Amino acid sequence: MRSRTIRRSATAGGIYVSAVVGFLGQIIAARWLGVESYGLLAIIMSVTGFVQLVTDLTVEEAVIKYGFRYVETEQFGKLRRLYRRAMHIKLIGAVLAGIVMAALAPAAHALFGHSALVVPLLIAAALPLAQAPEGLAGTSLLLRSRYDVRSFFLVVGMGTRFVALLIGSRMGVTETVLFVVIAQVVTTTGICLVGRNAFRRYPQPPHESLGADRAEIVRFMKQSAIGSTMTTFQGAVPPILLGMVANPVQVGLYRVALAPQTALAAVSAPIRLILLAEQTRDWERGDIRTVFAGVRRFTFRAALLMAVVVPPLLVFMPQLIRLVYSDEYAGSGNAARFVLISSVLMFVIGWSKSLPVSIGRPSLRIVAHGVQALVLIPATVVFSIWWQATGAAAALALSSVAYVAVWAVLIVRLHREHHAELSAPIEEPA
Repeated sequence: MRSRTIRRSATAGGIYVSAVVGFLGQIIAARWLGVESYGLLAIIMSVTGFVQLVTDLTVEEAVIKYGFRYVETEQFGKLRRLYRRAMHIKLIGAVLAGIVMAALAPAAHALFGHSALVVPLLIAAALPLAQAPEGLAGTSLLLRSRYDVRSFFLVVGMGTRFVALLIGSRMGVTETVLFVVIAQVVTTTGICLVGRNAFRRYPQPPHESLGADRAEIVRFMKQSAIGSTMTTFQGAVPPILLGMVANPVQVGLYRVALAPQTALAAVSAPIRLILLAEQTRDWERGDIRTVFAGVRRFTFRAALLMAVVVPPLLVFMPQLIRLVYSDEYAGSGNAARFVLISSVLMFVIGWSKSLPVSIGRPSLRIVAHGVQALVLIPATVVFSIWWQATGAAAALALSSVAYVAVWAVLIVRLHREHHAELSAPIEEPA
């Protein structure tokens, strides 16, 4: 128990340090590049993220789900086969993403009205391949409950990216993207070496066919990929749409307005990482009661915390933006208020978002995030035309309201499906 507590504390510490370092890197880039160039950088990273989402199957969640199953049942031959197949899929998706990025680069001026995007987009085409093995290597650490080591590499990743932003933003957008790619290569190399060693600590029997599990795993991966794509729509799509209907300056203002979202995601990240691994393990062991009890506990605590913290932040948000980012970003103030509303809603309900992976039903995310995307995309276009960066943030808040409404209904239904297990009396030890 003491070992678990130490690991959880180290995990939280690592994630918080990485979040602070990442936040400082964004502040430096925003100040040194200026609002227009920072907007161009935001467009490049958003396009890269979106292309990765479209071309990449999210295999990590399936590896965690079925990896825990194979570890618990000591089917290590199947575990090795699962990892090999997953790596092949990741690499194919990464190569495809790079090709799409390279093909999109010449059209950047037509899409965003700015010729300066062509070269940095071509450089960013290397980013998907540089990132591809990182997430999969991290799953081998989660399977061994080494959240602390995983969080250490988050610090490494943010640290190298901080250095990249520190150096590159003094030179320009193209140089910044180049140094970010180099930083990603360094991070991925490190975690792959450690993740490989962690995986090799399991018994290494010959590869065993996945057999009857194969169809189930493929179905899980497909649903998980769709769900993950929709999950990250709210991050990748609005800057792209805003850049197409407005200009890079408005994208820069919008990117700064996302600071509340970044902060609240960082606050909850350690617990969400631990919950993903432990909920999956508990579910595979049949301990359903513990899984739902944890969700209720964290949701209630998050709601109480937000009731205290949010009101003063809403009032003083414009002043905070000017203080941290400079007066050049004063136009982000009202947009940041809308982002704060969106982030609070997602923070309060976020403790249940790992459930679909843990219980093997990623289709639940497809429904909720599908509704969110249906609201977000048209609202972003229309509101951005009317109110630019503030409109894009308002669309984000509106889509979050739609998501929370649908997600609450799904969680209630899921609770009812398992009513028998949850209401059964707890067996006293003999």
